[in-house]
Amino acid sequence: MRMRRFDSRAPDFAARFRELAASEVEWDLDMERDVRAILARVRAEGDAALVELTARLDRHVVESAQELVVGPDRVEAAWARLPVAERDALEAAARRIRDYHERQRIESWQATDEHGNVLGQHVTALDRVGMYVPGGKAAYPSSVLMNAIPAKVAGVAEVVMTVPAPGGALNDAVLGAARVAGVGRIITVGGAQAVGALAYGTGVVPAVDKIVGPGNAWVAMAKRLVFGTVGIDMIAGPSEIVVVCDGHTPAEWIAVDLFSQAEHDEDARAILLCPDDAYLDAVQAEVERLLPTMERSQIIATSLSERGALVRVRDLEEAVELVNQLAPEHLELSVEAPDALLPRLRHAGAVFLGRHTPEALGDYCAGPNHVLPTARTARFSSPLGVYDFQKRTSLIGCSPGGAIPLARVASVLARREALTAHARSAELRIEAGNGPARADGDSR
Repeated sequence: MRMRRFDSRAPDFAARFRELAASEVEWDLDMERDVRAILARVRAEGDAALVELTARLDRHVVESAQELVVGPDRVEAAWARLPVAERDALEAAARRIRDYHERQRIESWQATDEHGNVLGQHVTALDRVGMYVPGGKAAYPSSVLMNAIPAKVAGVAEVVMTVPAPGGALNDAVLGAARVAGVGRIITVGGAQAVGALAYGTGVVPAVDKIVGPGNAWVAMAKRLVFGTVGIDMIAGPSEIVVVCDGHTPAEWIAVDLFSQAEHDEDARAILLCPDDAYLDAVQAEVERLLPTMERSQIIATSLSERGALVRVRDLEEAVELVNQLAPEHLELSVEAPDALLPRLRHAGAVFLGRHTPEALGDYCAGPNHVLPTARTARFSSPLGVYDFQKRTSLIGCSPGGAIPLARVASVLARREALTAHARSAELRIEAGNGPARADGDSR
């Protein structure tokens, strides 16, 4: 399996690299129609729709929607079945994730200006958050921790988790992660119908204020369509990794780091930027040697051959400029002095500094969130965090005297916009303070 090769000195490099960087999300119109139909059913029929759709799409047959609720006894039983090493790992990861996110909390504040007016910001948590968790073969307990813990740190009163249970089966590690993260309610429903239930409420599933968590294309489409009724975290695309290497990290390490994202999905993107052509040859050789040892070798091969690339650059400075064009989800700076490259770096979801910091550590237990902007949205988006579960309310409080200078400015601007009621509302406060009612001296 050969990865595509690029050379920044080639005449056609700019055009080829733009094509490599392009990552527009294309929406399937037939899927959109079907998802709209599912959402409409859930909104109209509530729990009855969930029971029928869960039986048909997840082969999970229940008599009533109440049977979709996972009770605390089932969660505790799942926790008891987990090997001690897995329980310890979940708790250790949760501690690091919680400690990191504790530093992100935004606090309320107030300040008084020179006129005695109070200005400020009142910060409150969302009331209820819905978390979608993939089920079946794609079971990610780490995503439960990454989505639920920041919400709890922010002060969200209730986190509601929906997870499909194909054939009625649930993953013990997912339930264990929910226990560690403090998830309050777990409901075995998946797909677009779960997103609709969280957005609109059904009886068994309460309506939430925001929906977070990964899912397949149907889930992503549903989140896109319910946005506005509820908030969402992001519309996530396939996983991405870009590695900048100076040619001195063992080639085997870099090959496996590229595999770590390619194994997610055939559409995942893994790119290596390096100024050393011989090193790129060495990484290609390691890719070929190690690929047969990977459990998901076919997925990796498809991803690397169709979406991956080995790029020779002039130097590390050029590599960083190309990274800014790619705006990757994950960026490894596998170089001797990674901090020296940071001042020129503008766009990346998460940066992994140095040869001994593989992206995989960030996925599970380093502490920062692994829910990251994809598809070049790191140009304007940030990782999921506590701030995504907090609201900021502006505070304005004017004293009788302090209102007058503000009202004079407001009067002028409001009359310029022909909003007379706005102007008079401000001018009445001026009149109450015995000042001139109009900024132009007219006391009418």
